[in-house]
Amino acid sequence: MNILFTPAKIGNLELQNRLVRSATAECMADDDGNPKPELENLYRQLAKGGVGLIITGHMYVHPSGQAHKGMTGIYKDDQIPSLKKLADAIHQEGGRVVVQINHGGMQCEEGTVADTIAPSHIEGLDLERPAREITLDEIDELIEAYGEAARRVKEAGFDGVQIHAAHGYLIGEFLSPLINHRTDQWGGDTNRRMQFLKNVSESVREKIGPTFPMLIKLGMMDGVDEGLSAAEGTEIVAELAGMSFDGIEISGGFGGGGSYNIKKGIRSEDREAYFLPLAEKARKATDLPIILVGGFRSLPVMERVLKDGQADFISMCRPLISEPDLPRRLREGVQIKSRCLSSNNCWPEENGDGIACKCPHDKVKSEPATS
Repeated sequence: MNILFTPAKIGNLELQNRLVRSATAECMADDDGNPKPELENLYRQLAKGGVGLIITGHMYVHPSGQAHKGMTGIYKDDQIPSLKKLADAIHQEGGRVVVQINHGGMQCEEGTVADTIAPSHIEGLDLERPAREITLDEIDELIEAYGEAARRVKEAGFDGVQIHAAHGYLIGEFLSPLINHRTDQWGGDTNRRMQFLKNVSESVREKIGPTFPMLIKLGMMDGVDEGLSAAEGTEIVAELAGMSFDGIEISGGFGGGGSYNIKKGIRSEDREAYFLPLAEKARKATDLPIILVGGFRSLPVMERVLKDGQADFISMCRPLISEPDLPRRLREGVQIKSRCLSSNNCWPEENGDGIACKCPHDKVKSEPATS
């Protein structure tokens, strides 16, 4: 049997295989953050398709953190019943699911929040509007909000929680020297810039107890000038076990649309696993289970990374938008790679559409692949 389809654990969470659906913004919630039926249907398809673990799209922990229209919310107890329906639907299909919790920070779109916040006042950087410096009271409020959101994750019956600390959202902003210019206890060297993450993890762990799985998605480097470096990211990795995390998903890149974070045109094996150099650094710095994302398309590449011990789990997003049943097809030998063209045609064309694959696969079959 391929190692990809052997059982594994993250904390006390037992998984049937090592293939993870990485979080993506599904854009399938109403204006109040309540999930639509389309989101339940999507998760059912993924669970039926045989993925070992589903990590939900990011859910906002506070009204000030809604990054975009259609983002699912987890900021009030009234949302627990609808979230429980999602967890139950996945469990009915034999799946396992972890909720990713997040605050959009300076990347919240116009029309979702009145103003955007960041560790320091920030302009430019392709932002829609300047972000103001977050106040000390707001920092305390949001640390509590992360903890309360994690409590809702547990009460709704999900299998774990993942804290989003990547891609230029609020926690990633605190970690980044490009964004965090503070001179108080929340800014300075790498260790001081970690303080917000440390306090968030403490708040979450306090609310969920000592055994409920707590994961992190960490952007180990920003990939932009003056941003978080790989060396600093490795320093952060080395501290995660001490923050009581049970597993780490390695990513990078400053924003969701940046070329460093989401690469297009992955048509050959040599372009896959583009965050592997970061995972190699992380492996030397921690004994935590490593989930690696970044352009995986082919079973041989996934197997090689796992057998070499560079990661414990393989995470992917766009291929599972295109083929929710890809894990089953790989396991059964129906195919050895995803049909995903890495063209980034997944995102909604209009608000309310939700993610969907729109690539012309029938046309591409008759054309030679290009790198």
